[in-house]
Amino acid sequence: MRSSLACLAAAALLLPPALSGCAFGAYLSPLTPLERAVNGTYEGIGVGGTGRVPYRMTLTVQEREGRATGVITNLESRKAYAASGTFKRSGNGGALELNLFENGDKHRGNLHATLSGPKISGVLRTVLLGRELLGYTVELERVGEAAPAATPAAPAPVTAP
Repeated sequence: MRSSLACLAAAALLLPPALSGCAFGAYLSPLTPLERAVNGTYEGIGVGGTGRVPYRMTLTVQEREGRATGVITNLESRKAYAASGTFKRSGNGGALELNLFENGDKHRGNLHATLSGPKISGVLRTVLLGRELLGYTVELERVGEAAPAATPAAPAPVTAP
C-alpha cells in the first residue's frame, strides 16, 4: 500500500512538467517564412495568340512537401481552374509546375512558372487531348498584402457645452 502511494505521489509530481511540455508545440508556426511571403492572391495579364487576357490566381505553397495548389481565374471569361502541382524552392521563391483542371477532372492547361518575391512569371499552355497547345506568357503580381491590424482610435472625450 505504501509503495503504491509513493508511486502515485511521484506521478503527481511529474504530471505538471509533462503536460507543460505539450504547450511548446502550440507556439510553432505551421507556415515557413517563405510560405508566409508567397501565399496569397496574384493578378496580372497573359499575352498570347488571342491577345491580352487578365488573370487572378490564389496560391498556396507547401514548402516542406514541395507542393503548390490554388485557383486561377480568367477574369475575361470568368472561368476558374483548380491548380495543383509541384513547387521547388530556389532563393526567395521557386519553380511552379501546375496542372489546371476545369470542373475538377478536365485537364485544361499547365502553368510553368517561377515565383520570385511578389511576382509569378511563366507560360500558361492550354491542353487539348493531352497535348500542350496555345501558350500565354503570364506575368502576375501579388495583391492585397496583409496589413497589420489597426488599433481602433480612442473615442473623443465628451465635454459638456
